[in-house]
Amino acid sequence: MLTGNKGEWSEIYTLLKIIADEKLYAGDKDLNKIEGIIFPIIRVLRTESSGTYEFSYDSSLVLIKNGLMEYKIPISDFHKQASNLLSHLKTATGSSFSHEETETFINSFDCYSLKANSSVKSDIQVVIHDLRTGVNPLLGFSIKSQLGGASTLLNAGKTTNFVYKISNATLSDSDITDINTISTKSKIMDRINTIRSKNGTLEFQHLESSIFGNNLTLIDSALPAILSDILILYYTSKRTTVKDLVEQIAKSNPLKFDTSTKHPFYCYKIKRFLTDIALGMMPSKVWTGELDATGGYLIVKEDGDILCYHIYNRNEFEDYLLNNSKLETASSTRHGFGTVYKQEGELLFNLNLQIRFIK
Repeated sequence: MLTGNKGEWSEIYTLLKIIADEKLYAGDKDLNKIEGIIFPIIRVLRTESSGTYEFSYDSSLVLIKNGLMEYKIPISDFHKQASNLLSHLKTATGSSFSHEETETFINSFDCYSLKANSSVKSDIQVVIHDLRTGVNPLLGFSIKSQLGGASTLLNAGKTTNFVYKISNATLSDSDITDINTISTKSKIMDRINTIRSKNGTLEFQHLESSIFGNNLTLIDSALPAILSDILILYYTSKRTTVKDLVEQIAKSNPLKFDTSTKHPFYCYKIKRFLTDIALGMMPSKVWTGELDATGGYLIVKEDGDILCYHIYNRNEFEDYLLNNSKLETASSTRHGFGTVYKQEGELLFNLNLQIRFIK
């Protein structure tokens, strides 16, 4: 029997739902459908360990091909199964569960897996008809579901640590111990405030990972400095959303950009950063800057609607990422940040970057 969490079952729900709808709806920055931007679906492809399934249409039937196997199933069956699975997803409890009716249905066309093949970049691929250009591009998507827990956009690790030098303060070993043993609920903020109370300032030096540092510099040479300021603001205030943090940094303008012409320097650069993360940039791997041309997200909303965000519609995609992400504090012990330490005669302090979607 197939078992999985809400995120994994959402992959099957997405498959059933978009096939039943026969179209994709573009979304705006606030997770609303954009009136007038609809992409008729020509084919849907999903790759599993047993092969690639291709779903297309013949009047009121869905044609399913997997190698030499072919099936014909009424579109109405996909509507019914999507609706039934959505009802189950809304009420299911526990970290893992099954749904016999859905499993029986997908088994009827030899589909036996909840998740797409992990070796394939996209969870699902869709050939759409672009009414504006008349072309039929193949678009690949990762599936993000709001029916389960919020997923991460950038996972924390020691690779995402930013290293700061503590300047203008002379801290004794006793001071360092006192700071590092602060264990309040807001311990990182309180440790930074204690450093500041001793006239100390955090000056960004470099990233702990040279690969991630170079990845950021490749995207934009100002990104390491901008993100270092955003991190300090995040850890010393109650601001958490990326949009709010970027707006506040833009007001203070720590990099002293010429804002007389009102160029959106900070917003523009952070949008590029978020887009590259979404399309495959990882802190631990060298990023060449080559975007996955078929990169985008299908968002399963809590009401079951599915919205399309794709590099194909770059503005909407970037706005969605900026408006629906937040910074989050990972485990400081596991990832090695939030404590004062000495290295080559200097006092240093690390802050960690992790980004999660807002559910």
